[in-house]
Amino acid sequence: MNKEANVDNIYRLDGKVPLGKAVPFGLQHILAMFVANIAPIIIVAGASGLDTSQSAMLIQSAMVIAGIGTLIQLFPLWKIGSGLPIVMGISFTFVSVFCYIGPTYGYNAIVGAILVGGIIEGILGLFAKYWTKLITPIVAASVVTAIGFSLLSVGASSFGGGSGSEAFGSASNWILGTITLLCCLLFNIFAKSYWKQLSVLFGLAVGYIVALCMGMVDFSALQSTSVVALPSVLPFKPEFNMNAIVSVVLIFLVSATETIGDTSALATSGLDREASPKEISGSLTCDGFISALSSLFGCLPITSFSQNVGLVAMTKVVNRFTIATGAVIMIIAGIFPAFGALLATLPDAVLGGCTIMMFGSIVVSGLRMIGNCGYSQRNITIVALSLSTGIGFTQVPEIFAIFPQVVQNVFAQNCVAVVFLVAIILNLVLPQNMETA
Repeated sequence: MNKEANVDNIYRLDGKVPLGKAVPFGLQHILAMFVANIAPIIIVAGASGLDTSQSAMLIQSAMVIAGIGTLIQLFPLWKIGSGLPIVMGISFTFVSVFCYIGPTYGYNAIVGAILVGGIIEGILGLFAKYWTKLITPIVAASVVTAIGFSLLSVGASSFGGGSGSEAFGSASNWILGTITLLCCLLFNIFAKSYWKQLSVLFGLAVGYIVALCMGMVDFSALQSTSVVALPSVLPFKPEFNMNAIVSVVLIFLVSATETIGDTSALATSGLDREASPKEISGSLTCDGFISALSSLFGCLPITSFSQNVGLVAMTKVVNRFTIATGAVIMIIAGIFPAFGALLATLPDAVLGGCTIMMFGSIVVSGLRMIGNCGYSQRNITIVALSLSTGIGFTQVPEIFAIFPQVVQNVFAQNCVAVVFLVAIILNLVLPQNMETA
């Protein structure tokens, strides 16, 4: 009886679970987000001109920081953390803006902007009860949809071999990207139950093997890699560029809307109740302050992972100890630099084959959120106008030429920022009842 009770605790937030039962479910959470956790690092590092050894160092830091962030979400420190089974990782939300800031101002400016933005979001999280009413479900839905659309070109660029690559769009990259994508798709079709969550990992593995056979993998970065090492502190000295800071702070606000949605969805689907204001505040505060800590290791912002929220909804495994075993595994993996260096050898086309499907899923998630909000005249107006201006105007950035340079830097290349701003304004000014008689 005692053993059965312990096993049943997997479906309860608290309680002891046998380690042998906890580890597989904890590992499943890490496998479900592993590719998505390292992909932003590889994409942004490539766009910013970092070499493979620097990318490997950042991947190592990303795994350690994601593990620490997850543990703090599970077991809060003071007001930092929600106490919910939220898995943390490197956010895709910032990829498009970093792919602009990195080549323009340098990777050091990215680090400085994350440090400032993370502290601001952390402080805002402490006072979340005063402002979260502005982020209504329809605003969050519009933003998530825009994030998905903004990343499609990033995925396509990786699929072609990486922006600036001499072999961009070559037959070898087309073949590699297509094989990876097909493997992801076929695995998703034929795999059963929670194994479907591993379709991206399967595609990545097959794509990598094919890339090896095609001679498209560079192992030179592995030669100078140590076996065991702690992550480097301040590998990139922060530079505080005002244009970069304003852009990134705005995206931190966008990211906060996603975190609110993830926290609410997890409580509803996993615990059959609404998330409390304290839990939402703790979740946001953890996002912000852990992101600031991440910048000190040269890493990108950390946030809650939506795919893990979906995994909780499907399996109903919410036990904090169980999820914590996965976080510890991630930290241990990050202490072995060779692991990160090996992942950094992943060809762009393989990454593109995996992420193009992943980014499309974000678009669909946003559309599903819009559907859940209902198709009232008010909601349709907010979504239609915010998406049309956000996506349309940023495809013709010259339209912002009359504005000051700081405004151009924030909005001209960043459809998510435009969508967020327009959706917030419309939500504030439009009458609650717009239905025709």
